[in-house]
Amino acid sequence: MAKGSGKKKEDDGRKLVASNRKARHDYLIEDTFEAGLVLMGTEVKALRMGRASLVDGWASFTGDELYLEGVHIPEYISGTWTNHTPRRRRKLLLNRKELDRIMHKTRESGHTIVPLQLYFKDGRAKVEIAIAKGKKEYDKRHALRERQDRREAERALGTRG
Repeated sequence: MAKGSGKKKEDDGRKLVASNRKARHDYLIEDTFEAGLVLMGTEVKALRMGRASLVDGWASFTGDELYLEGVHIPEYISGTWTNHTPRRRRKLLLNRKELDRIMHKTRESGHTIVPLQLYFKDGRAKVEIAIAKGKKEYDKRHALRERQDRREAERALGTRG
């Protein structure tokens, strides 16, 4: 039997745990990075059960290290006194070159770091973070209108053929 059979996996060996679809609506994504996470055992077990929320998450620098904040990983059901707190700060693992690049870009006004996806890659928990700039309300409406127009055009072409 193949390793990991019965589990839904993407082509590159990733098992998606949580996705932040709202981030792509609220922010203009400029650059993305894949980072490892420093987690406790009960957090990993809760993630393997597919329980997490990235909606209120962001990343910030403390000194020269990057931390993920506001991400909700609920307590592990079978955990005991060793359980973790659901919204604790979690250190992100990136190399120094990437950290310097992120720090330089986020010093520009209006830029922030938001998590896009939380997944397992080859058995290790990873988070995809993005350097993003907040969209204005009219930008959000404009993007929504473009998407609707494109869908209608595809529908019109599809019904003719």
